[in-house]
Amino acid sequence: MYCPIGSEKMKDSGKPTRRSSSYSEHHEEPNTFLDTLQEEFASFGSSSQNLEMNTVAVVPDDTFTVTQAVNALGFGKFQAKLSLFTGLCWMTDSMEMTILSILAPALHCEWNISCYQQALFTTMVFMGMMLSSTFWAYVSDKYGRKKALLLCAYLLLYYGALSSLSPNYTWILILRGIAGFAIGCIPQSVTLYSEFLPTMQRAKCVVLLDCFWALGACFEVVLALLVMPTMGRPWLLFLSTAPILAFTFISSFLPESARYHVASGEPEKALETLQRIAAENNKPMPTGRLVVDDAVQEKQGRAKDLLIPQLRRTSVLLWVIWTACAFCYYGVVLMTTGLIIKSHGQCTINEDINATVSNCMADCTTLNTQDYMDLLWTTFAEFPGIFVTIFIIERFGRKITMAVQFTMFSICLAILYFSSENRIYLTTTLFFARGIIAGVFQAAYVYTPEVYPAGLRSIGVGTCSGMARFGAMLTPYIAQVLFQSSLSSTVAVYSSVSLAAAMACSFLPSKSHIEGEY
Repeated sequence: MYCPIGSEKMKDSGKPTRRSSSYSEHHEEPNTFLDTLQEEFASFGSSSQNLEMNTVAVVPDDTFTVTQAVNALGFGKFQAKLSLFTGLCWMTDSMEMTILSILAPALHCEWNISCYQQALFTTMVFMGMMLSSTFWAYVSDKYGRKKALLLCAYLLLYYGALSSLSPNYTWILILRGIAGFAIGCIPQSVTLYSEFLPTMQRAKCVVLLDCFWALGACFEVVLALLVMPTMGRPWLLFLSTAPILAFTFISSFLPESARYHVASGEPEKALETLQRIAAENNKPMPTGRLVVDDAVQEKQGRAKDLLIPQLRRTSVLLWVIWTACAFCYYGVVLMTTGLIIKSHGQCTINEDINATVSNCMADCTTLNTQDYMDLLWTTFAEFPGIFVTIFIIERFGRKITMAVQFTMFSICLAILYFSSENRIYLTTTLFFARGIIAGVFQAAYVYTPEVYPAGLRSIGVGTCSGMARFGAMLTPYIAQVLFQSSLSSTVAVYSSVSLAAAMACSFLPSKSHIEGEY
């Protein structure tokens, strides 16, 4: 017999109890986390169906978990609103990255900074993101996803607006670095979002969330088109905080993670959140007592567990791929502005590798209306890049999709070298290059969680994200420094990295560890 929520049975339980499984009744639990991994790999490919059934069904002892409740309540109005909340965070992240390429020529004209200073300006933002990732993960796990995101929003709003008042290069360098530190929390919004998504819709929803990233990049270019010619850099920096300002206004409607509440011993708050989902989605609440999901209490792995024999090759290959993804993606973003300015015909790139400055750096060349329109077209390429990747990834597989896209990106860069003098050919080539590399990033986001067992999934994705930030920190010195001396050398570096990543993709495992679950 099932007892309804709010019954005496529920009131008597001060804390959620851990759901027992048939496995624990007949087998001794493994002594170490590595023993668990060994058993998971021994049953690789044979347990996904049973796992899915255990995730969805309500167990016979009148209990249910948060995961089972989310699956039962499905995707509805609640998740649609949460998509908007998370999308505002993702738009903010994208706008803060896009503005780096727009500010570079403006800062050169305003303060006569060198190409090395431009690269350092970009690197400081990515360094702040990389250094803060562990801090925000701790705050999120300790105090909750919502509190971490609100603190991030207030910091980003304050220091983002304050950077618009920077009187010199040193001040804007410091303030943008602090803003980058705040941006490091934004991936926690995706964690919160995914915890409220039904299992069957999770992967597609997370990938489609990147449409907000593309939207934010396009919005930043349009904002620059309207603001930069008349109001200048300070107002562009100030108005670019609009999405995170909107997020703070609606943050009172943002829910805290039900999984966090259960893990923290607050089942009543978790139930309130689940009842809110049921009401907004117009679905009945599961009957029974809320218990702690096994996945919440299971022992998590450590970073060194990524290098056990069964995972060592996969982990190293994924680190190479993620580093290459960020290196090439942000390289194209930063290099686009320089190529557009070069196409004016007022400056030339010195092909002497020993040259320290080009005519582009010696002259102050700002972006005009046509430049912003072409920049908008290349940014818009991320939309088809995302949708095409979603379409082909299920038909041809993750590793093949990534390998082919990396190879195509390398080909686009080779064409870019020969088409840089013609504006139409240049814009078209940049359009395809950016769409392709954006698609690779989405494929990597889909593949990486699938290839790791549950206990290593978070740390596996986290280390890959750290490697991506490392690649992003390096790329300004190619796209903004080496580019000013030699376009051919710049193209050669990015093409070589892309082809190396394509080769790494070909050596990845073809079958995911949790195929069918994520």
